[in-house]
Amino acid sequence: MVDDSTRKTLSNIPLLQIRAGPREKDVWVQRLKEEYQALIKNVENNKQSGSDWFRLESNKEGTKWFGKCWYMHNLLKYEFEVEFDIPVTYPTTAPEIALPELDGKTAKMYRGGKICLTDHFKPLWARNVPKFGIAHAMALGLAPWLAVEIPDLIEKGIITYKEK
Repeated sequence: MVDDSTRKTLSNIPLLQIRAGPREKDVWVQRLKEEYQALIKNVENNKQSGSDWFRLESNKEGTKWFGKCWYMHNLLKYEFEVEFDIPVTYPTTAPEIALPELDGKTAKMYRGGKICLTDHFKPLWARNVPKFGIAHAMALGLAPWLAVEIPDLIEKGIITYKEK
């Protein structure tokens, strides 16, 4: 059911234990600690493998997340703002990751720049509650979406490289 690439990605991200969302104030702090540990491990692994591709931070409550993600194409770095809110029903419901500047540029996106994860990622998330967290959403949701959509948008001329 899960391919080798997905299995390898999963093996590098710690699974989470605590089943808590923002409404469970006391336990949410413990869940957030697990989330940060998984994100840190994921970023460390990405750096070691030469595939560092995102930075995230959150508000104090851990309910709003924002940062940058990037995709390398033909040796050019395409960088995008990324943001999402933690749903009140988290972790049962996966976060809806948005790339606001790409809003309306692809059919695989909802209003507000929220990327489409319905067919592939959300069923995987549902089978892995509460073990999956933000790091998993980035690695198994956003990363494959970027890998498919960004080269296509570049080839069509919808997005162009911006010199820094």
